[in-house]
Amino acid sequence: MDTSPAGGPDAGTQESEGRGPAVHSLDSIALSVPALAEARHFHEAFGLDVREEQGLLLLRTFPGSHVWMRVRADAGLHDAKRLDHLRFGIFAGDELRFIARLTSLGIAFSQTIDGTLRLDGPGGIRIELVIAAKSSPDCKAMGEACEVVGGRGTGPRRLQPTVMPRRLAHIGLFVPDLIGAVAFFSEVLGLRLSDISGDEVAFLHGVHGSDHHMIALARSDAAGLHHSSWDVPSVQAVGLGAAQMAEAGFTAGWGLGRHVLGSNYFHYVRDPWGSYAEYSADMDFIPAGLAWDAKDHPAEDAFYQWGPPPPVDFGVNRDAR
Repeated sequence: MDTSPAGGPDAGTQESEGRGPAVHSLDSIALSVPALAEARHFHEAFGLDVREEQGLLLLRTFPGSHVWMRVRADAGLHDAKRLDHLRFGIFAGDELRFIARLTSLGIAFSQTIDGTLRLDGPGGIRIELVIAAKSSPDCKAMGEACEVVGGRGTGPRRLQPTVMPRRLAHIGLFVPDLIGAVAFFSEVLGLRLSDISGDEVAFLHGVHGSDHHMIALARSDAAGLHHSSWDVPSVQAVGLGAAQMAEAGFTAGWGLGRHVLGSNYFHYVRDPWGSYAEYSADMDFIPAGLAWDAKDHPAEDAFYQWGPPPPVDFGVNRDAR
């Protein structure tokens, strides 16, 4: 499967069908951090292609040209980070339909000279809608077979390849009003609910085909970024990624484990600002047109199936606001 943006439908030839316009992908995110050097070190160790251009760090995956994350420096943040905006991809045929929807809902927005629509989302998070090729997957991502070395199932650590994620899979957001945020992402952006647990956590997917969640939401006192999640091809890669980051000095985190909602294997690595980057493998996929049965799960069934206990501060919102 080609998970690169070029492998998706052309942005100029499609529009959403059914009940209205809908974003097709989480195109990219933008952050501010105190200094670019520590951001470069962390994300390069994580296995991403990090390049500095015009004062920004642009994060891509190997190989690929799509920019998944933009990072700028803001010395005033001290030891915190800040989520600056989320950028979602839309089809060209949906641009005017989104403008009509925003207008009918009374939602204030602006449009830049290049056509980007800008509006405020839950908790004041800036949302951008941009015409772009679909970068979310069109089918379930295939895994990889473990290489056989001399007849054995695996080989020494020193012979294992560097783990390099294939794409940005999803993000986890803090929001002050979970039910209101679910309504915004559903009614304004066209995402659909996958699963929810009371008013504490929720997961939403794209109607054009996406992983079980493109966006994960957790209730907090303010908006912020809890984690970015990056797709790798196997549980082996999740484990090797954890070892890779530990060797680079990033030992704090949570994993190895398996989530219940989404079914993915995970290992979270704590970044220099107290949030997380997740290696994720084998998440459930929701095809376009599937009537997914979203459920409200009890808290004990909504977190993880197996793995070590999470850090006591795993749910603390450390975003600067």
